[in-house]
Amino acid sequence: MDNYGLFTKTIALEIPGITGATMRYQLSPEELHNITIEKGQGAETATGALAINTGAFTGRSPEDRFIVKDAITENNVWWGKVNIPFDTDKFDALYDKVTAYLSGKEIYVRDGYVCADSNYRLNVRSVTEYAWSNLFCYNMFLRPKQEELENFSADWHVICAPGFKANPEVDGTRSTNFAILNFTRKIALIGGTGYTGEMKKGIFSALNFILPVFEDTLPMHCSANVGKDGDTAIFFGLSGTGKTTLSADPARRLIGDDEHGWTRENSVFNFEGGCYAKAINLTDEHEPDIFRAIKKGALLENIVFKPGTNEVDYEDVSITPNTRVSYPIDFINDIQPGSVGHNPKNIFFLSADSFGILPPISKLTPAQAAYWFISGYTAKVAGTEEGVKEPQPNFSACFGAPFMPLHPASYAEMLIEKMRDTGVNVWLINTGWTGGAYGTGSRMKLRYTRSMITAALNGELDAVEYIAEPYFGLKVPQSCPNVPDEVLNPRDTWNDKEAYDEKAKELAHNFRKNFTKFEEFSNNEIIAGGPLA
Repeated sequence: MDNYGLFTKTIALEIPGITGATMRYQLSPEELHNITIEKGQGAETATGALAINTGAFTGRSPEDRFIVKDAITENNVWWGKVNIPFDTDKFDALYDKVTAYLSGKEIYVRDGYVCADSNYRLNVRSVTEYAWSNLFCYNMFLRPKQEELENFSADWHVICAPGFKANPEVDGTRSTNFAILNFTRKIALIGGTGYTGEMKKGIFSALNFILPVFEDTLPMHCSANVGKDGDTAIFFGLSGTGKTTLSADPARRLIGDDEHGWTRENSVFNFEGGCYAKAINLTDEHEPDIFRAIKKGALLENIVFKPGTNEVDYEDVSITPNTRVSYPIDFINDIQPGSVGHNPKNIFFLSADSFGILPPISKLTPAQAAYWFISGYTAKVAGTEEGVKEPQPNFSACFGAPFMPLHPASYAEMLIEKMRDTGVNVWLINTGWTGGAYGTGSRMKLRYTRSMITAALNGELDAVEYIAEPYFGLKVPQSCPNVPDEVLNPRDTWNDKEAYDEKAKELAHNFRKNFTKFEEFSNNEIIAGGPLA
């Protein structure tokens, strides 16, 4: 149900450091939509959605993401290239500059929360320079009922000022833009970038620290759905592996498409109240749920219109291939009530292996599951990034390294414990290439992948024969309903078997090389889950 016009309450807001500002509180999506257009910051599409341009930044800036190093984080965060330390005094001074910049302006304030399970709820107050940034917060954070606003108390603040530019030499940043988490002051401070995903991922990163350290809950960069019998399935995967597509199953109800927690009580809950989907090459035929969700209330980023119209050209990547759309989760059909599921039965690790080496489906032991979880593998396809001329392995620990403050082994050990407690099945799904690498082979047919996942969910692979492939020790089913037997064993699909063996050994070597940075913190069981060859 839409909440347009629901929040009419005016409150006396106090945002530390902000003075003399006109605070537009809890505006409806329609109001934020109209203000954006009136200010010349966006346009309405043919389907009624709002289209905006995020400016110079059309994606996250990982090298400009920081965590304040203080008594809470110093001995808990895994510091390095992902989690870059920031000085407490520098943060305080920069915060004062940002709030001074916002003072006297018309700004937009929204109260929401994250974590659909009320036992883990975290109240978030978002303060944004632009109306369209505030619409993103409406879409992506969970929306309180009107009566919940009466005594709302913020646990965290998101302060987003795209127009503010830092001075790196004075402020301690790397560039003019920044996204900084402060766990003592409970602030996500964002400046110099209009990319809305920085707000969402900032709070996600905070939860990835708070939940495991203080709540014994595993945070996951995944999608999740629920079957008619109440069984929950979890889908991990990096961009381009099919996470959103494959979890959108008409026979199952969607819990969420990106960020979840797995609790000590063995429930799985969505962190968010919306979806943030890629819009590149979007069609009604291939992504009907997402395509039909792009209506009044949805926010499109960095798209291009077809000449002379307000019809979106989803194939146009002239601004960026990372075109995006956000919308409330109830814009999608078949949503799980309450966005909470129980009784996890199956986990799927999705990999778009452009080398054509991995089986299209295989079953993992707990040790293998932990190893592959820490590795977080997929592969870049030639031409997707400047300088990428041939397939390249791409590893992102826990399928979300940029958002994980703790060492990946910490999350992997939690996953192993939960696997043992629940007896959950873990499957590796290759949505990438078969019959050869990218350029020689072909992409695995989506209908085959869907059939394999359906068979796993229905227990139809429980009694079939399995054979362990020789390079990773993966157990490969030798038959699967509605899938030709010949596609199940990847080596059999290659004309040049020796070329397959050579590439398989090379991929195994890349896995071992990548894992060296995790070995010091991983137990022997996890290390044993790696490649055999």
